[in-house]
Amino acid sequence: MQDLIVIGGSYAGMAAALQLARARRKVLMIDAGQRRNRFAGHSYGFLGQDGRDPAQIWTEARAQLAAYPGVTWLQDSATHASGAKDAFTVTTAGGAEFTGRRILLATGVTDELPPIPGLAERWGRSVFHCPYCHGYELNQGRIGVIAAGPMSFHQAQLLPEWGDVTFFTDEKLTLAPDQRQDLVQRGVTVEDTAIAAVEGDADIRLADGRVLPFAGLFTASRTRPSDPIAGTMGCAMTETGMGSQIRTDEAKQTSIPGVYACGDVARAPHSLSLAVGDGAWAGAQLHRSLVWPDD
Repeated sequence: MQDLIVIGGSYAGMAAALQLARARRKVLMIDAGQRRNRFAGHSYGFLGQDGRDPAQIWTEARAQLAAYPGVTWLQDSATHASGAKDAFTVTTAGGAEFTGRRILLATGVTDELPPIPGLAERWGRSVFHCPYCHGYELNQGRIGVIAAGPMSFHQAQLLPEWGDVTFFTDEKLTLAPDQRQDLVQRGVTVEDTAIAAVEGDADIRLADGRVLPFAGLFTASRTRPSDPIAGTMGCAMTETGMGSQIRTDEAKQTSIPGVYACGDVARAPHSLSLAVGDGAWAGAQLHRSLVWPDD
């Protein structure tokens, strides 16, 4: 019997597990090895780790966690979870079955990008979603913002802090006159011609044949949980301006007693720093629930 079974071994899940490990509790980490930021070569805006390869940050974090004797790491995917508080059962794709007193869902999210040829191939390299994570390195150069939905307008409003912005509505967003005027006042160029493809490093080829070069591109992806297990368990979900996420209370507990969630799958907005902080808070609250189970 594990005190905690963590489904998802990225930054938030490990940060939560660390709190339990330091309380000398038994923790099982089940991880499929698909970090959301696996496409990025550098991670910025994370105090103490600024500019480092996120894969190295993850590898070192896992090694630190593995030093605690109460932690077990399993490279596998959780396919089914059932039971109730203090008596959960989790089954993996490899056919293993485990029991635990609590479950933490830290599966992360999948980004759904606009269906523009060449965009997905550059995701995390020259196409980004967070200016705080990747804006500084563009050196105040030309920035393209590609509309994906209503949130894109706010992204276009913010990004002039980092460079000379062109906002591509791409026939996906109709700006109200006051919105268009707001962008113009911020120095944003609005381009309504449809995008044909993203080429080169960060060049946009328009449907009329023009090719516009940029230092980097941003788009507001829609997100959804990377794993369906929260839905199959019956956890309540909520919709945000960024996509679907697991609903939690202040202690990071889901609508199912004893099942918790943290990181990108349970909060917005998203960044590595916020995921780690959210995980640490979830871990502390999980430990409290084991100490005072009736609170």
